[in-house]
Order: sequence, then C-alpha cells, then structure tokens
Amino acid sequence: MAVVVSRDLLRKHLSRSQLLRRAYEALVSDVEVRALLHMSNVMAVHRLRFNDHGPVHAEIVAGAALELFDRLVSSGVEPTTVRNGTVPDVDHARVVVMYAAMLHDIGNAVHRDMHEKLGALLAKDIVDRALSSVVGDAEQRIMMRQEILHAIHSTAYDVSCLSVEAGVVKVADGLDMAEGRARIPYRLGKLDMHAVSALSIKRVEIDEGMRRPIAVVVHMSDMAGLFQVERVLMPKLRTSGLEDKVEVYINVAGEQFLRVHPS
Repeated sequence: MAVVVSRDLLRKHLSRSQLLRRAYEALVSDVEVRALLHMSNVMAVHRLRFNDHGPVHAEIVAGAALELFDRLVSSGVEPTTVRNGTVPDVDHARVVVMYAAMLHDIGNAVHRDMHEKLGALLAKDIVDRALSSVVGDAEQRIMMRQEILHAIHSTAYDVSCLSVEAGVVKVADGLDMAEGRARIPYRLGKLDMHAVSALSIKRVEIDEGMRRPIAVVVHMSDMAGLFQVERVLMPKLRTSGLEDKVEVYINVAGEQFLRVHPS
C-alpha cells in the first residue's frame, strides 16, 4: 500500500510504539533542539535564501525514514544495529532512525558548509540528554548515540552509510521534494532550473516494489522534476547501502510512468 511522504507519516509511526513516542517527546521538548532547528532555517532560508531545513523538514524526513525502515524489516532485512548488538531490539533501532532524521540538518545552524559533520558534533550532548530519559543502561545509550551520530554524518553526499538505519535516513532526506520542497538548495524567488524542477514535483509516495521491498514514486507535472530525482535522490541512494532494495519511478502528469532505477 502506497503512502504519501508527509509529516503525517511520523504521527502514524509514533502511534505504534510507546518507546518511540517517549523518545520523540524527550527530543522535541529539549530547548536546544528547538533553537537549533529554528537557527537552521535562519541560516538556510533567511540568510542564504534557500529552501526549508528546519522543523517541518525534520519531521517529514523522520516519518519517511521510519516508513522505509519498517518496510525493509517486514521484508526480512535485519537492522544493522540489531545484528551488531548496538541496540537491544528493533524498537530501539527505530529510535536511532528517528533521532538521526530529526537532527540531521542542525549543522545548518552554524553554516551550510560541512553541515553534516557539524550536525554530528552538535547532536552529541542533545542525544545524551534525550536518551537518558528512555534508555536506562549507560553503555547502551553510548552505543545508540554513536549509531545516531554516524547516520547524521552519513547524510553527506560523499559519505557511505555503514548501517541500514543510516541508509534509510539518507534516502528519506532526498524524498522531501514535493511542491517546491526540493533538497537541492535553490534560491527563493529566483526562477532557475532548480526552482522550476522543484515546483514541478507534486507528490512523492513510498510503495512496495515489483521486485524489491521498496518503490519510490515521484509524481510530477512535467519532466523538469527529473532534475531533482537525478541530482538529489539518486546520488543519496547510491551511497546509502540500499541501492539494491529500492526501485525509483516517475509519473509525469499521470500519463508517463517511467522507471529510473534500476536502469
């Protein structure tokens, strides 16, 4: 069954897990988290005149990442953190995914340059505080923290993900591109290829693939939207470690349905 990439996905997943809900509440009640997400948009939107990198983007990515993660687990993919014993169970692996997704762009509060590395550094103390209210064992918290920091760092285009958890966060980051929410930073108010491509994407869906666990379907009004898919989603997918688990399709004006990946 297809689901639309939106903030509603996060609400759906929070309703299914008490641990996830508690972890979410601990994170969003942290004053530093709220301030850094706000400052990410001060830097990105108000000063650089780029698109949204703040709290709305964080929640959209978190919901999409959890959806991707659960679909992979349901298909038989073992979470890397579970396999390596850095979390006790799949529910704690979901916390890793959600925290990394929610915090992946906070480095923008310092600067767009190297924001993934900066974000991983800024997230350390935040994650320590938030996890302390939901995970009792100190050693367990440290291992989970490191998995979260790895996933944040790995959202950079040129960094390879070393866990399924990091991979779903990276792919999810590229899915928030409907109705002008493109991940290519385009100058607001400037009519260029980035902006035209971004505005042509109407909806992004996550579905079951024909031969792979996941299909991403990008609905666009015209072929200009393919620019976003090729420049953002595909590079992220190729370094996510999940390239063989995902199919990517575009639906152009409801008339052309084309497979982009695998080619």
